[in-house]
Amino acid sequence: MKKINGKWQYKFFSKNQPTEEEVEINGKKITQPIDVSKLPDSDWRKHEGVKYGLGWLPMGGYVKIAGMVDESMDTAQLSKPAEPWEFRAKPAWQRLIIMLGGVTVNFFLAWLIYSCLSYFTGETYHDNSKFENGIAVSDAGKKMGLETGDKILKIDGKPAERMETSTVNMLFADNVTVLRGGKEVTFPINEDGVAEVLHANEAKLYFMNRFPAVVDTLTPNMPAIKAGLQKGDKIVGVNGQKTEFYDQVTDALKANKGGEISLDIIRNDQSITIKAKANQEGKLGFGPNFQLAQSYLNKSETTKNYSFLQAIPRGFTRTIDVLAMQIKQFKIIFNTKTQGYKKVGGPIAIVNNMHVEKSKDGNFSIDWEFFWGFTAMFSVWLAFLNLIPIPGLDGGHVLFTLWEIITRKPVPQKILENAQMVGVIFLLGLMALIFGNDIVKVVAQFFSQKN
Repeated sequence: MKKINGKWQYKFFSKNQPTEEEVEINGKKITQPIDVSKLPDSDWRKHEGVKYGLGWLPMGGYVKIAGMVDESMDTAQLSKPAEPWEFRAKPAWQRLIIMLGGVTVNFFLAWLIYSCLSYFTGETYHDNSKFENGIAVSDAGKKMGLETGDKILKIDGKPAERMETSTVNMLFADNVTVLRGGKEVTFPINEDGVAEVLHANEAKLYFMNRFPAVVDTLTPNMPAIKAGLQKGDKIVGVNGQKTEFYDQVTDALKANKGGEISLDIIRNDQSITIKAKANQEGKLGFGPNFQLAQSYLNKSETTKNYSFLQAIPRGFTRTIDVLAMQIKQFKIIFNTKTQGYKKVGGPIAIVNNMHVEKSKDGNFSIDWEFFWGFTAMFSVWLAFLNLIPIPGLDGGHVLFTLWEIITRKPVPQKILENAQMVGVIFLLGLMALIFGNDIVKVVAQFFSQKN
């Protein structure tokens, strides 16, 4: 869309018109830029400014601003005198506004989506304070500093109300406050534990609610079947010690690897005791009743609804919370202990994270609440990434423009070109890492399924 001779003109899905022509000089054919002064006044090339593009493979678009050094490294245009409509001819404060435009839109888009989600669907989560018996913690979680039975109170001094956000925020935290044995205890997060959580791909499973040990599945040729354990049995004791929860049973089994154990069981409302022998991994070969576990988890479920006026500030708060979480992620991404960079994902990981279900009749359904929440989160992520002062990103252009505003001198063109080249190389390397991780995960998943 352009304004030519006072009238707006439009073009949709049109082919790019050539900007160069082949001419013969002294018997030699050379290619040179078209002399736009000789073009008719209605020709768009005579009114060149911002170029827009839409690509189908990969899906995406771009905006190429005339008179600006960007990732296209088109420096030929800069050899000519600056035109009044070009980017480089505008005052620094106007160029700064343009450079912050994309980041601003990303932020406000996320704010809008989160506000709409809070208003239309409310927010459903599991309240940490409703885990009456505390949490069950995996081995990796214990290495982080958590203990089974803890009740999570605060993360980095801020109240930790929701289980869903606590599992993530704790990985980036410096310290956590829990209620342990009736007393508030604050401890630092152990990075070795965080590394183990990431390595085991249990970022949302290293702690969970506690529930009774009721047998649901039995593995063939394992000690549980040989000992006579049956589906529906409720294990209430191991070696004479009372076990109220499933995590207590598993801990007792690990403490008796390869040893003889006695199990106190309630079967059909009758108490019996059976003998079994745990294998060398401290397992008997039975699975708990996860429907029962889910019913216990549902007891902590809470839904908050928001009015229209409440949803607007709530959407802003959610956007800021996600932004803060994205910034904190760098604490583990570039940490040699946690090696979070190995978990960085790209387009394939994004698609795999989409909640798409296939029904029996072959139709696909999408969890739209998750989809829009993910879109908002991704929009905040783009805003943050683009604001990083790396040449090639909006943040790099913002940095150079701020330098010009402060010193009142433009950054030399050669420096801009070299910085842009360094930035492009860095971004290409980052893309190689991201796509490489995606490909490695796909290949590893393929071979694990074959085996």
